[in-house]
Amino acid sequence: MTIIPIGHSLSSLSRWRKLPPMMKTSSPAALVRGPADHEVRDQIVLAATEHFSRYGYEKTTVSDLAKAIGFSKAYIYKFFESKQAIGEMICANCLSKIETEVKAAIDQADRPPEKLRRMFKAVVELSLQLFSQDRKLYEIATSAATERWLSTLAYEERVRIMLRGILEEGRQSGDFERKTPLDETVMAIYLVLRPFLHPLILQHSLDYTEDAPGQLSSLVLRSLSP
Repeated sequence: MTIIPIGHSLSSLSRWRKLPPMMKTSSPAALVRGPADHEVRDQIVLAATEHFSRYGYEKTTVSDLAKAIGFSKAYIYKFFESKQAIGEMICANCLSKIETEVKAAIDQADRPPEKLRRMFKAVVELSLQLFSQDRKLYEIATSAATERWLSTLAYEERVRIMLRGILEEGRQSGDFERKTPLDETVMAIYLVLRPFLHPLILQHSLDYTEDAPGQLSSLVLRSLSP
């Protein structure tokens, strides 16, 4: 649940925004090799997901994967530069599913306040689902969060973009105040969500996940009142 893993501080966001264009737009795709679309790469990712689920990410080597998949180690390296590159693809796939469902939840609402409520609810529920359905894959999420993989950084940025879109719409409709700088508001709300995006923090917030989405979104909406 980025996953997704998943979060960094205000100062790290500033550094992220100041990165050179090539680094800022990097993605897990930058860590893969060969043709953009290739059936073998998909087979490797699927097999690696199953293998990590059974034996864990940290304990698995590329040699282990090669033996389990039936490919040579050298052949796997034709498509991925490292075990982390494979983990990045798995992580990106999981976070993409969360993002798609969060967007779907937001789109079901007509007005910005309800969109924000639905976003909070969906983010918490889907993160819990991702991080609890498979404890071995949870290791990938924690590695991604701890080591700040590109897949999680990109996901965090897209979450902030979704927030920005809701806030801009709410300011235009008159539902939200306009005095606070937009960037400041986006980051503040993101930091409220952060404990439920980051797998290492989420595991210490399980007692609050049922009530948190409603209570936190209500608090945020009161602060946004014009």
